[in-house]
Amino acid sequence: MDVLELLEAASLLAPADTPAENALTADDVWDYLAHDQWETALNLMEEFRGAGPLPVSFWQSMAEAAEELRLEGSRSWCWWRWAEARSGVIRARLTLRPAAETRRRLPIPGAGVLKPLWNVGNRAPDGGPSLNIASLWVENTLELPPGGTASVRLRPLTPSQWRHLAPGDVITMHESAPVAGTATVLEVRPPVEPPLPQVGEGLR
Repeated sequence: MDVLELLEAASLLAPADTPAENALTADDVWDYLAHDQWETALNLMEEFRGAGPLPVSFWQSMAEAAEELRLEGSRSWCWWRWAEARSGVIRARLTLRPAAETRRRLPIPGAGVLKPLWNVGNRAPDGGPSLNIASLWVENTLELPPGGTASVRLRPLTPSQWRHLAPGDVITMHESAPVAGTATVLEVRPPVEPPLPQVGEGLR
């Protein structure tokens, strides 16, 4: 399947009558496809974030098209959304501690590279805190510096251990002994489709 076929398949999955954040619809995307403006069409389709949950197949087609077009940023984002469709969405407002208070001196990369530990309220058999791993995607920026605040998306390694979270809950991020950051949960949504046995499998 070539890039055009992938984008056409994905555009058919997006609601034609539901505006995206930029007030465009799938019908607008077809106009760009008809004029071979594939990269523009792909970028517009990435913004169907406000149109409700989209199926795994939509994000897979998008990711494969981005790979064909060698658009690394779009490829990473679409595979991330593919994983969220499988594991659920967790968004939070994260504030990192200043560099003087932690070991971190460099900004956190934004595109899902970091996999820190989180205290989400789970307990170990001895009654102490049990920390859980989740990848971190920083929204609308390439990186988050120490002391900075941003909205983030979390992709847990074990989603079932995060199911109890609700908007307003406060969780903490850990990279070493001191707390590295504090986050307030903004949004929790269940998977669009049944989760994989291990969420990380299949990610590119």
